[in-house]
Amino acid sequence: MALIAVNTRMLLKEKLDGTGWFAFETLKRIVTQHPEHHFIFFFDRKFHSEFVFSNNILPVVVYPQARHPWLWYTWFEISLHRALKKYKPDLFFSPESFICSKATVPQVAVIHDLNFEHFPQYMPAQVARYYSKWSRIAAQQAQRVGTVSEFSRQDIVNTYNINIEKTDVLYNGIHDMYKPLSAKEQELVRNQYTTGCRFILYTGSLHQRKNTANMVRAFGQYKKQFGGELKFVFVSDRNKMESDLQLALSETKIEDDIIFTGRLSAKALAQLTASAEAMMYVSFFEGFGIPMIEAMRCGVPVITSNVSCLPEIAGNAAICVDPHNVNAITGALEQVLQHQEVAEQLRQKGEIRQQEFSWDKTAALTWHSLQLVLAEKGKK
Repeated sequence: MALIAVNTRMLLKEKLDGTGWFAFETLKRIVTQHPEHHFIFFFDRKFHSEFVFSNNILPVVVYPQARHPWLWYTWFEISLHRALKKYKPDLFFSPESFICSKATVPQVAVIHDLNFEHFPQYMPAQVARYYSKWSRIAAQQAQRVGTVSEFSRQDIVNTYNINIEKTDVLYNGIHDMYKPLSAKEQELVRNQYTTGCRFILYTGSLHQRKNTANMVRAFGQYKKQFGGELKFVFVSDRNKMESDLQLALSETKIEDDIIFTGRLSAKALAQLTASAEAMMYVSFFEGFGIPMIEAMRCGVPVITSNVSCLPEIAGNAAICVDPHNVNAITGALEQVLQHQEVAEQLRQKGEIRQQEFSWDKTAALTWHSLQLVLAEKGKK
């Protein structure tokens, strides 16, 4: 029997992001499938009961709430250090880039990607510097390092000069609620969000590295050429729009055809995804790109980038284009929306491709990584 401590500060009710969903889906499976072990979940605020998945979990609040670099340092290096000394776990698992550098307990970190190393200009300077410094420390000090694609694995190994043998690829999964909808169900969704119009979809933040500006420019070109009542729906917070997207909207003058939904419930997002004509995910840099696989499971064609991990994750089931080339993105839209046979081929290939990814597989791979560390202590 082992005592495993876990950083669960990213488990926030109705505010799960990519890292949060990874933690939620993997931890839920690990703790329930391994009742012979005990787990301590370290939160940085009052937690919701839905995150205490089973009775072999001891939830502990460690203050302060860690929401910006100074408090990240305080939480990981001071408060968490004290907590680890108090509870004396056999292993500390952090499903994000940071560990406690002062702790003597063996640690496992999951560094999802290194966007802050390659595109620091797209982040607040203090945040980028913190991520760069402390992700490097985590990569070098942790007994094992997980990440979510082979691309990110090679990137971490090369950037932080660590042994590839201590790294693991823990591909993300897809929630079961993502599935195709009937024509009638899709119509109801369109009536709710786009006054009945067909739409293409983007899901994610509006950070500049997401390349939403060029996606809007390509959509504007497509609308100018083909017209119609097609809309572009962003599952994003309009209030967090950055200057590049503001400029693109000003240039294209198609704001009436752009819809921002803000954050949606998981169920609503799944229904919206399954009702789209295509998923646009033409980012400059990603560690995995979950929305692509979600779209594939829903039978929705995907247009993505030919850079970073995206071709690896998409396989042959998406149109991959140069994210800097607006005309190429426009051409991909034309292929999907004007040629039914292309869209159908992508749907069929997507149905096959998405089967490679599941949270059950992610949890099993993550548990194997933890087991390798526990085995060294004789706690397997």
